[in-house]
Amino acid sequence: MNDLQHMLSDIEMEVNLTRHLIGKDVLDHRVMAAIKQVPRDEFLPADFRFLAYEDGPAPIGYGQTISQPYIVALMSDLLDTKSTDTILEIGTGSGYQAAILAKLVKQVYSLEIREELSIQARRRLKKLGYNNVTVRTGDGHCGWPEHAPYDGIIVTAAAAYIPQPLIDQLRVGARLVIPVGLPYSYQELMVVKKKANGEIEIKNILGVSFVPLVAGDAKTKDFGG
Repeated sequence: MNDLQHMLSDIEMEVNLTRHLIGKDVLDHRVMAAIKQVPRDEFLPADFRFLAYEDGPAPIGYGQTISQPYIVALMSDLLDTKSTDTILEIGTGSGYQAAILAKLVKQVYSLEIREELSIQARRRLKKLGYNNVTVRTGDGHCGWPEHAPYDGIIVTAAAAYIPQPLIDQLRVGARLVIPVGLPYSYQELMVVKKKANGEIEIKNILGVSFVPLVAGDAKTKDFGG
């Protein structure tokens, strides 16, 4: 069994262990196809590439991590995407989640508060041919209103609360997938669905552990994808 097959087997095992929480026995075949196609090792620093296909998060520098493969697959599945969708990602990191989404949708807009990571991710995604991803440096709590409404929003860091601008920028009927909770405390992965009357429907999925969603006055910059 090679490294990729080992990772896919681990994801299947995690799905089986959590099926009573996530409400399904298998993940969307489109998501799993994207997981197979995106080289996870390309999104890690050279010193940590040996962790690329392990069943856990791995460091990418600046105190940030690339999420566990199962969590990336699960969140992509929960977003319930279509090939014509435009998606907003909060927390570009190394660009791995954006690359997975790029295989699933028409356009991905991705925000990263750390300029160094934004620049690195933009270069990496361009080099690897993910031309339908546009990266910007900015505070994810504020979203990216210019391209709203979005057909889905995914947040790859834990927020202390659900930011209202993200709900405002979500298309009616679309989903926001977000971990909510305090840093280094209990966090819950949630699916937030926006209803026609402006109200939201929240479904708790399972407990998770993410780095915190950082707020700040990051200077907004565009890095075209």
